[in-house]
Amino acid sequence: MSQNFIGCDRDQVLLMPPSLREWLPEGHLAWFVLAAVEEMDLSSAARKELERVGVTDTPRVVVADAGYWHQEQMESVVGRGTQVLIPPDALKRKGARPGWDGGLYAFMRRVLDTDHGGGLYRKRQGMIEPVFADTKFNRRIDRFQRRGRSACRSEWRLITATHNLLKLYRHQMAPAGI
Repeated sequence: MSQNFIGCDRDQVLLMPPSLREWLPEGHLAWFVLAAVEEMDLSSAARKELERVGVTDTPRVVVADAGYWHQEQMESVVGRGTQVLIPPDALKRKGARPGWDGGLYAFMRRVLDTDHGGGLYRKRQGMIEPVFADTKFNRRIDRFQRRGRSACRSEWRLITATHNLLKLYRHQMAPAGI
């Protein structure tokens, strides 16, 4: 299952509707999307993107926020020799998520509580978040305009390319006092 979704039992009996299977018919698009997402290996997709732009070195550390906690993909990344720092709990949460204690959850909390682990994770706020803040708020790009995975990938590449061009432009204009 994708790193952006929390796993669930699709056969779980609910009060309304009685069952997710009864709520959505078998051929519904949602079942197709769920099946496709479960088969995606986003870590290999990221690796291919890095290779495509000429980055052949394996990253030593990957940091992400709590929304990207996906144990199978994390184990896949660690298996390739890259350390993963993803808190199992969102910063807004007081304490651990129910059922998310022990094992890998406890290990990751201990790693992030160390000076080294916490220091690496804190760098994320100054390196990653400003890019998304600038894109979403200053440039007002908060959703994709095109449909389909390859169209969105092309659009994202254009957005990031223009972000980098704007950085270069601003960097050159600053010393000139313009």
